[in-house]
This record gives sequence, structure tokens and C-alpha cells, in this order.
Amino acid sequence: MTKKILLDENDIPERWYNILPDMPAPPAPYLNPQTLQPMGPADLAPIFPQAIIAQEVSAEHWIEIPDQVREIYKIWRPSPLYRADRLEKVLDTPANIYFKYEGVSPAGSHKPNTAVAQAYYNAKEGVKRLTTETGAGQWGSALAFATVYMVKVSYEQKPYRRAMMETWGAKVLASPTNLTNAGRGILADDPESPGSLGIAISEAVEDAATHEEAKYSLGSVVNHVLLHQTVMGLEAKKQMEIAGEYPDVVIACVGGGSNFAGLTYPFIGDKLKGRTRFIAAEPAACPTLTRGVYAFDFGDAVGMGPVVKMYTLGHSFIPDRIHSGGLRYHGDAPSLCALVEHKVVEARAYKQNEVFTEAVRFARCEGFLPAPEAAHALRAVVEEANAAREAGEKRTILFGLSGHGHFDMSAYDAYFAGKLEDIELSQSRIDAAIEELPRVPAMT
Repeated sequence: MTKKILLDENDIPERWYNILPDMPAPPAPYLNPQTLQPMGPADLAPIFPQAIIAQEVSAEHWIEIPDQVREIYKIWRPSPLYRADRLEKVLDTPANIYFKYEGVSPAGSHKPNTAVAQAYYNAKEGVKRLTTETGAGQWGSALAFATVYMVKVSYEQKPYRRAMMETWGAKVLASPTNLTNAGRGILADDPESPGSLGIAISEAVEDAATHEEAKYSLGSVVNHVLLHQTVMGLEAKKQMEIAGEYPDVVIACVGGGSNFAGLTYPFIGDKLKGRTRFIAAEPAACPTLTRGVYAFDFGDAVGMGPVVKMYTLGHSFIPDRIHSGGLRYHGDAPSLCALVEHKVVEARAYKQNEVFTEAVRFARCEGFLPAPEAAHALRAVVEEANAAREAGEKRTILFGLSGHGHFDMSAYDAYFAGKLEDIELSQSRIDAAIEELPRVPAMT
């Protein structure tokens, strides 16, 4: 049995896959946050370069990857596909379990797949500085030549991720800050605010929109980011073909949706011809897809960015201080949310302790230490492997191990000490945030 399947550098995809033309229904338009009317390309120009705006609204199935981007991809791509045979034995399952490992990138996660592309397009158009947000620090590490607004709770929990960004030349700020109107407003209401991805996005967007030399770079949620991440799934399809298998189920964790989309969208494009299921695993403390409402909402906390139709817990919702900082976002990618709404993708939510239990078991079986975010997918993998055993069926499971957990040892330490809290999120907290959704007129 082959343990890992490696591709040659020549196998790095030459084109990104755009799922939008294959969606069950056209996605709802982005709305201007002031007028609540559909946005045009000109509305996005203050924060994005023209090439990125063109990708955001493209109806083309395939978009060419620039040669310069593919050259940089060669530093770590193609990433390996592994067979988790030791985990299979421990679980006593007839299922064959494979995982696509993105921890081999310089930043230790899947995030550079889009960071490199966005930096390329911005540089080509003469942009001098990029602003962005980061939750757990994985995206900020990938875009470390930017000014990074890092969610305060992760800034404190993950100092070495911050140090990594600074090593690569980034200026890292604990969000909310006193440097933006958005940050000052949040701190006025709650001086001890732990921050959230929504708040950090507001600050980064404000910074870019008010400085002519800067543009905003986003690590998840929007179409062009998900597009760039499809290099993962395109490679995985080739690797599964070499293995002589096609997945019955594809699983990945979800925060904003870029990791999930990157692995699954190339397979979802095949869905009408097959029987593959797709599972999105999220934290119970921030259960956007499983307990949110499908509605128009602001993508950021204070209403500076576009209003999009998505599953949301409300833009004012601030998640509890969990260790999966990259999954603490009130919404999700509009395309992913539409696929959940159309029953193409199913979502599951898990608590911290059950997630870390599977992370530790996986590390002891396969050797790789998962990032807490990626470990959510592992919990779903174990459920599917157990279901295969109970059904007496051989099934093929593919999941994304989106990053390593080398900078998350404080979280593992808390787990071993029995100090991880399983957050019981009250419905009243969700309801209160949902009350603040923008009142969008009916779309004709």
C-alpha cells in the first residue's frame, strides 16, 4: 500500500476552477452597505485591484494561473496526499481514509495559495501596501508583508504566530485597536473586547479605503479567494485517481469557507455525475451553518464592507474565546452558504474537547499535529468511519488537514490539563445579534 501520493511540479494546476457557473442557482449580488443596492465593480475599486475584481464577478469556468504565481507555488506545491492507514486500524473501519496535507507551506497552512496570488495582482497594479485581518494568525502569516489586524484573543494566545509574521516583515496589531474609527467604536462599548474576525475586517477595510497607497486583502469568504484555493482540490483529484479511488465523502473544516471550498469545489463540480457527499465541520461555539439564518448581512462588524447573502449569526455577534481562532467568524462564503441551502453540502458543529480528542488520536496514529481548526474535520471523519463500520461498507473518505498545530501548543496544553471549556452558546445570544441584520428590500 502506498502511504503518500506525490505529484511533480509540472502537475501544479495551470488554471483555477470557478464554481459559480455550476451553482444550482445564480448567487445573490453583493449589496452596497450604504444604499443596500447591488454593487458594481466601481464600488469595489477602493479596496481591491482590478484583476481581483474581475475574478470576483467572473462567469468563466476556468481562470489561468499566472506563470509567476505557479513559480512561487513550486516552493511547496503540489502538496502530498496521505493514506491514514494507522487511523483506519485504530478505528477498526473498512473505510479508506485519505488526507490532503497543507501544512507543508512556509506558513504552515493552505492560506498562501491565495496570498501569493493576491500579492501578485496587487503588485502588478502598483499597490504599495496591503491591509488584512487574521484570526488564528495563519492567514496573516501567509500575507506577512501586509499590515495585519490580528484578532486580540489570538494575538494573545498565539504569540509565535505573531512573531512569524513580524519575521516576514508584517506590522501586526491586536484588533480592536485605537487606530481606526471601527476599532475605537468597539473599544468604547467594550474596552475588554476579545475581538473577532468581523471587527478585524472592519479595521483592515477602513485602513485600505482611507489610504490611497493601500488595498485590502481578504483571507476567506469572497469568490476570488475560494477560486485560488481550488489548487488543493484539483491536485487531490489527480492524486485520488493515482490511488485508484474516488471519494464517497469529502470533509473539511469551515470558518469563512476558503479551505472547504478549495478542497471540495472541484469535486462538487462532479456531483451531478456521482454520489459524493460533502461535510463542513464548524465549532459549536460559532455555529454559523448549523444555527445561523440564511439572510443578507454585513461581512464585517461595523458595516463598512459589502452586504452579502449567507448563513450568519449576525455581524454584531462576538464568539467566545475558543482556540480555533480561524473559525471565529459570524458568516461564511456566499457560494458555500448557497450550496448548504440547496442541500449539496451538509454542516456539523463540534465542541472543543471532542475536537481535541480526535486531534490527539490522529497525532498518535499518523504523526502529524493538526491545527485546532483542521481537527474539526477529523471529528467528522471519525463519525463517517464509524458509520462505514456499522454499515459494513467499504467507503472512501477524503479530508483536508489544512494546517499544522505547531503554534497551538497552549491549546493542547489546556486540553491535557482539563482546562478546555465546551461553550454552550445560548439561542438568546444568536437571536440578539440576528435582530441587528440590515433590512434589505426584496430583490426583484
